[in-house]
Amino acid sequence: MLESVQHRFTRLFSELRAMSYEDRLETLRLWSLEERRNRQDLIEVYKMMHGHTDVPVSTFFDITADSCTRGHSMKMVKRHCHTDLRLYFFSSCVVSRWNTLSQDIVSAPSVNSFKRRLNILRQKKMGFFMDSWSA
Repeated sequence: MLESVQHRFTRLFSELRAMSYEDRLETLRLWSLEERRNRQDLIEVYKMMHGHTDVPVSTFFDITADSCTRGHSMKMVKRHCHTDLRLYFFSSCVVSRWNTLSQDIVSAPSVNSFKRRLNILRQKKMGFFMDSWSA
């Protein structure tokens, strides 16, 4: 429903009306609401992992103790979900996307640096923040 507001806004520009919604977003350099939500989820995980919040990481996630992981050193273990409700919960949705990030992104020295690196990642891999994207 919220996405429809942004969808309607992008049609206000007469020169963009003939384009598809995705093309209008790209032309206006806007993120879809889905992309913004998924990006913000990664930012929250970063804050938890680096102690920038009062919420401990262990509340939501299990960090792997295996030192032979591919990718980065802060990999999380995806918990088994018994219900669809749990499957779409924050702690389940963000794990796969977090685990696909590189060591360079995950070890950013600050939150702003992490955000910049996520923006660069989006430029390289369009659709990374979309739920239909697969690693």
